[in-house]
Amino acid sequence: MKLAEALQERADLNARIEQLRERMAQNALVQEGERPAEEPAELMREFDECVSRLEVLMNRINLTNCATVAEGKTLTEHIAHRDCLKVRINAYRRVLNEASQPARRAMRSEIKILSTINVRERQKQIDVLSKELRLTDNLIQSANWTTDLME
Repeated sequence: MKLAEALQERADLNARIEQLRERMAQNALVQEGERPAEEPAELMREFDECVSRLEVLMNRINLTNCATVAEGKTLTEHIAHRDCLKVRINAYRRVLNEASQPARRAMRSEIKILSTINVRERQKQIDVLSKELRLTDNLIQSANWTTDLME
């Protein structure tokens, strides 16, 4: 199995676990004399199986990410870098959004609001970071599809 396939399975398991959690809660109580739409014990059994499979899969994914080197760094390092790039880009975009708002004044005598940052400079920085994010993500995705999942 390729690493990318394991990542897809992990996403599917997470979605399935969330659905089962909701269904267990929905069937936890019934009116006296009624039966639940689904048997809670069966839902719990399936839930436990999915969580156990997820744990095994997560261990194998993490081991593979730590052992796989691409362009001189492990996949774990590339993933951490990608995640931090996302944090930076999102924060800078939020600041730029605020700084780019036109000042609203009804009269010239009202207080003038000015941006405290150079919007054009910061936008160029975001563009550079966004390109780095795309390249890093492409590197990770490529490695995911060419790397076998560790046992």
